[in-house]
Amino acid sequence: MKKIAILNGPNLDRLGLREPEIYGRASLADLETALRAEFGAGVTLDFFQSNHEGALIDKIATLADAKFDGLVLNAGALTHTSVALRDALLSAHLPAVEVHISNIYKREEFRHLSLTAPACVAIISGLGLEGYHAAVRFLLKR
Repeated sequence: MKKIAILNGPNLDRLGLREPEIYGRASLADLETALRAEFGAGVTLDFFQSNHEGALIDKIATLADAKFDGLVLNAGALTHTSVALRDALLSAHLPAVEVHISNIYKREEFRHLSLTAPACVAIISGLGLEGYHAAVRFLLKR
């Protein structure tokens, strides 16, 4: 059975409440329920959210040590600022898919640059929560 981690960064614990016109009304718990419903029987899913960069970096190292098969990462604003998160992804040697709920290229210019994308095998932007489903499907086919 494959093991896939879903990592969410700063402010994603506020999904459903934070700017619903951009991020929708579903919560992070709703996303977990939907992913478990689609993939629960055929894959081990591990969910983690933190508003702290170091906690995400520690989690990536733990996943690598536990021989996970891949990870889905929505690093939130850290996408655009964190060299340390990028380095953690590179050192983990895990296939990662970067996911953004909104289309970052239709938003403020500072969101157009992703420091973490070069450390990922793919990036999905603008599909809403469906992007997470697409990312897990992609990783399961690798």
